Amino acid sequence: MAYRTVLVGTDGSASSFRAVSAAASLAAATGATLVLACAYLPMRESERAAAADRLGELAYKVTGSTPADDALRAAREHAVAAGATDVVLTADQGDAVDVLIAAAARHHADLLVVGNRGLNSLAGRLLGSVPSAVTHRAACDVLVVHTTDGGR
Repeated sequence: MAYRTVLVGTDGSASSFRAVSAAASLAAATGATLVLACAYLPMRESERAAAADRLGELAYKVTGSTPADDALRAAREHAVAAGATDVVLTADQGDAVDVLIAAAARHHADLLVVGNRGLNSLAGRLLGSVPSAVTHRAACDVLVVHTTDGGR
């Protein structure tokens, strides 16, 4: 089966960029569109005000979707370096799992790629992890990329 649209989640972390690179290599090899998705949660007003006091004119960097947009720009660099040519960015407010599932449906993704971060942690086993939840809820194929050293 050739994938036409590959969606990968990123949060701007080094481990998520490893998943982005793997997804980009696969998209490049199959000629697929690569969708980079990032979830963000709104800041409480008290947190935003405290950040604005500390950051002054740079406060916009932690407001709204700006951190997600920054993560997506960095992820695009990793994707292009790995060979992806058709790259789409999407930042959506909400829980990571909900955002990834909705973005996969909206973009008609054939494959959803996530890193394994959280699968080997105690919190991940007790509370559920993004990769685990995505594999249970996705309506498309899911690839879990080993992006951390845990359990290896």
